[in-house]
Amino acid sequence: MMLIVLASNYLVQFPFNFLNLNDVLTWGAFTYPVAFLVTDLANRLHGINFTKRVIHIGFVWGILISLFFSVSEFNLISLRIVIGSGTAFLIAQLLDANIFNKLRDHKLWFIPPFLSSIISSAIDTILFFSIAFYGTEVPWVTLALGDFVVKIIIAMLMLVPFRLMVKNLELIQGSFSSR
Repeated sequence: MMLIVLASNYLVQFPFNFLNLNDVLTWGAFTYPVAFLVTDLANRLHGINFTKRVIHIGFVWGILISLFFSVSEFNLISLRIVIGSGTAFLIAQLLDANIFNKLRDHKLWFIPPFLSSIISSAIDTILFFSIAFYGTEVPWVTLALGDFVVKIIIAMLMLVPFRLMVKNLELIQGSFSSR
């Protein structure tokens, strides 16, 4: 979790310079949605209390490491990115965990991870981009919209590894518990 936050905080500073999307997207949009996969896997396999511990530990370590890496080039934007990231991360991940937990017994396996990721991604995007870039020359509204679209796409793509990992880990856990 810590590595996802660190990579995303670093990569959000770089525009995605392909397909003329540099005003709409940053590289951080591609790494951060993996955090929702981690949260949902932890929740499915170990429950809400374990997941909340993972989120809190990821939050503390993510902030400390992000502060460490932003100190060398400290400026107001770097500080706002760390604050925005921490705030958005903690609120969105806890929201994701709670939504997933409430939906965990849904008869369609993909509803809990997809719905919890989409709702929390929307909150995360709004919080992060408004805290980090509001009032700056950064085109944060268009970046936030591009970021959210990528989060939706990645949330759909993450359903495949989610399903495969849950099935395989349940098989492994089942084989150990039957011994």
